[in-house]
Amino acid sequence: MIAWAAGFRARQFVRQSLWVVPLIGGVIGVVLADIDVWIEGRIALPPQWSYSADTANSVLSAAAAAMVGLIGFVVTIGVLVVQMATGTLSPRFMRLWYRDRLQKLVLAAFTATFTFSFALLRHVESDSVPDLGITLVGLAVSTDLILLLLYFNRFVHALRPVAVAAAMAHAGLAIAAANDGLTSSAGSNDHRDRRGQPDAQVLAPRSGAIQDLDIAALVRFAAARGQVCVIPHTIGDFVTARTVLMEVHGAASEIDLRRLSAMVSLGRERTIDQDPAFALRIMVDIAIRALSPAVNDPTTATQVLNHIDDLLLGIGSSDRVFRGTALDADGRVRLVVRTRGWVEYLDLGVTEIRQYGASSPQVCRRLRAMLEDLLAGVLPARRAAVQSHLDALNRATDAAFADPFDRAVARMSDRQGLGTTRPGETSDARR
Repeated sequence: MIAWAAGFRARQFVRQSLWVVPLIGGVIGVVLADIDVWIEGRIALPPQWSYSADTANSVLSAAAAAMVGLIGFVVTIGVLVVQMATGTLSPRFMRLWYRDRLQKLVLAAFTATFTFSFALLRHVESDSVPDLGITLVGLAVSTDLILLLLYFNRFVHALRPVAVAAAMAHAGLAIAAANDGLTSSAGSNDHRDRRGQPDAQVLAPRSGAIQDLDIAALVRFAAARGQVCVIPHTIGDFVTARTVLMEVHGAASEIDLRRLSAMVSLGRERTIDQDPAFALRIMVDIAIRALSPAVNDPTTATQVLNHIDDLLLGIGSSDRVFRGTALDADGRVRLVVRTRGWVEYLDLGVTEIRQYGASSPQVCRRLRAMLEDLLAGVLPARRAAVQSHLDALNRATDAAFADPFDRAVARMSDRQGLGTTRPGETSDARR
């Protein structure tokens, strides 16, 4: 039986691999070629679908050569993506770009067309030509060209910083909306005070970031043995080998501890699967990179703030993200996971942008508008943290702008950064 963590890592490898799906496409092309040869002698085709041996060889050779060239073109685009992510986006985004399904579909289609064409070449004889296969190759090449245009359009539009930020906000909200089996926030961070010292500890088998938990399996396993499992780490934390990965309250054998360890996936870096903060981290990386003196692009940072606003407002207006316990069928707590609170999400989304963008009136104005949105939209208990960041923004603005006029401009609230103000705000701010 394959351990869940090993299965999760295998799924992650397949999702992020750029060769597994194309390899499958190549195998499918060979299989389809054999099927085509089998069908050729069993059906009658119209006369206009007949080809000479020379024409068939030319078409198949040209198609195979074209597919090799197109695969090289897509690989070149992939290299450009890496360079763009390193220079203007966030290297963390590359882990998600590798998952792009259209990219894998395009490579698989090209590879399948190549192997299909190449496999048919050996069946072309002076008195025997796979007419149906030649026609199918023409259709496949036409389809591949359409896929290439779609992929190129995706590459041009989806890798703009604002498009990446929008995608990350959407992904973060989707993860935040799914409680992943965690049903209550009580006890997620005070488990030692309530339960005392653990009866056993699961040690990390290797160093790595906590990528995902098999929550349902952990609950079932603990319920069957009368245990309570406590994970004193947040999803996304990096743990070192042989340190405490999980605490177990209740009798547990060595086999139990090994099986529990197999329900937590550790990897080289974080994933977005159960970690909405990772999406926020990517957006903040893009914003502060745009604010670096070497780039000096506050407009991009302002556009990213639009989507950080969206994600933070979605997180702050609901308590689903902060649920840290999971219950069994009888309503008993079986799993406790340390979770991030609202303050942690807010600090992540605001602090670095405020520090690096304090000298930009555009960033200060958009950041103020975002904080005012949060102040009005989040749950009442969370507004004090927002007000603290608003006060910190006031202090940073006052320190950055010595001229009273510039300070007044920077203290305005503007959803476009520089371009609009709320009714009546202009005159009030500059008095």
